[in-house]
Amino acid sequence: MAKHQIITEWKGDMAFESNIDGHIVRMDAPVESGGHNSGSSPKKLMLSALSGCTGMDVVSILKKMRVNIEKCLISVDADVTEEHPKQYESMHLIYEFHGKDLPLEKLQKAVRMSEEMYCGVGAFYRKVVKITSEIQVVDTK
Repeated sequence: MAKHQIITEWKGDMAFESNIDGHIVRMDAPVESGGHNSGSSPKKLMLSALSGCTGMDVVSILKKMRVNIEKCLISVDADVTEEHPKQYESMHLIYEFHGKDLPLEKLQKAVRMSEEMYCGVGAFYRKVVKITSEIQVVDTK
């Protein structure tokens, strides 16, 4: 079994930095929570992990299908519980594809393959959170 390891170091006040394969990711709390807002919140990085994971899958699948997209934006809207521990109770992904005459059925297939077969982050999150998605197409004729 493969293993992943990162190291996270406290940088003072509420700031931490994670070293991920030589890439530094800074996390911090907002000023009103004792931080300096010098980095993302750890919880929001979970959303970034999901969108990045599925995005890499979808772009790779579309390349293999010979679908030429000009731009792909993935937004994630997540609902957070009010009580502690505050956690995500649902996530909604919006895949926005830009290009000329993009074939919707291929876009749908690529997203479905990512969601059902390839995206490990999404598969893990789906064990505890409801995840939905939609596709939007912007024709750049």
